[in-house]
Amino acid sequence: MGKRVSYPVEVKLKAIEMRLAGVPVKEVMETLQIRNHTQLKTWMRWHRNGESYRLAQPVGQTYTHRKGPHSQDTPSKLQAENRYLKQQIEVLKKYKELEREWYQKLY
Repeated sequence: MGKRVSYPVEVKLKAIEMRLAGVPVKEVMETLQIRNHTQLKTWMRWHRNGESYRLAQPVGQTYTHRKGPHSQDTPSKLQAENRYLKQQIEVLKKYKELEREWYQKLY
């Protein structure tokens, strides 16, 4: 399996600009040293759909625009924390029950 390549935003924007100017895909790939033509297609799709914020995303991570943890409002953060804590309590309850069963088997 190949190693993931992270292209700078400037390269992505230049590739989009070149394609919009009518430069062939192979020439864009050779000029900017892009490994795969599907990567260029993805960037073009993002540009067409108005999702240019995705060009700055880290490799291998999918973020939704304005939906990351840093942009949540206070009630949403509290609800997420509440769900997390409830899950923790459930895990601890299950563990406690298992522990009780183990002790009963031993003694």
